[in-house]
Amino acid sequence: MSEGMTILFALAVMGGAVGSAAVLTWFERRLLGIWQDRYGPNRLGAFGIGQVAADMLKLLTKHDWVPPFADKWVFIFAPTAIVIVMLLGFAVVPFGPDLHIIDINIGLLFFLGMTSLAVYSVLLGALSSNNKYALLGGLRSAAQMVSYEVFMGLSLIGVVMLTGSFSLQDIVEAQRDGWYFISQFLGLFVFVIAAIAESHRLPFDLPEAEHELTAGFHTEYSGMKFTLFMLGEYLGLILISCMITTLFFGGWLGPWLPPIVWFGIKTFLIICFFILLRAAIPRPRYDQLMSLGWKIMLPLTLINLVVTGAVALWMYGG
Repeated sequence: MSEGMTILFALAVMGGAVGSAAVLTWFERRLLGIWQDRYGPNRLGAFGIGQVAADMLKLLTKHDWVPPFADKWVFIFAPTAIVIVMLLGFAVVPFGPDLHIIDINIGLLFFLGMTSLAVYSVLLGALSSNNKYALLGGLRSAAQMVSYEVFMGLSLIGVVMLTGSFSLQDIVEAQRDGWYFISQFLGLFVFVIAAIAESHRLPFDLPEAEHELTAGFHTEYSGMKFTLFMLGEYLGLILISCMITTLFFGGWLGPWLPPIVWFGIKTFLIICFFILLRAAIPRPRYDQLMSLGWKIMLPLTLINLVVTGAVALWMYGG
């Protein structure tokens, strides 16, 4: 694509991601309602779709308060940071053959780097709030996100071994003979668990556990700044689903339909899986979550690493 077309496509991706995140707030509640045999949003508009506009209007018109005891500029910057890094993560996502903002040979590392930076948003928001509940949520988040970053990165080494490249385009093309969710089942399992912990989605939303920390790291946030934290979470969910599609389910590959349609269908089904997981699994204790990571996820990633390395050496090493 030309430079002008690349800029237009980047703006379209940003607008589509933000718009999808807004609609996802409605879709999640509708799907959870069906799953739990109850009504979701159903009053405003067809199937309650007008609830999205109502929520946005409510949040944008709420009093945007900065506590007098908070570190004002850091407090304001923190929710902005998570939206920025999540949107930057979409820069390397290949939506189709040659349909991306930028294709770099370290695209996978760029994605991991952007998701790693998201922890700073939570930490800065917690520390700048000068609130004990926010501080506890921030400390939990630091330990949880930094720990599961390790497992997330290690779970993808098998994919890199089989592909021989960190380029996401190359990873998709390498799956023409078979999607990696079969040969890298262990890697997919660990990556999904780590992704839930990284984005602190239910059931791993312990940094913001309302049953014990009132709201955790965003206790003092309201109005537009609270909206940005929620927007960052849903952008993270969409980004993670796009990456699972790319890394393990063949990206845009598929018969008959246009490549971008296949990519959208796969991503949508993975988003549905994450939403239904929220309705099906209870929240663990924080010590159980950390034990799961270091006692189960780490050994699984190492087993996957060793087995994949041995198979790759036997098949391609001569």
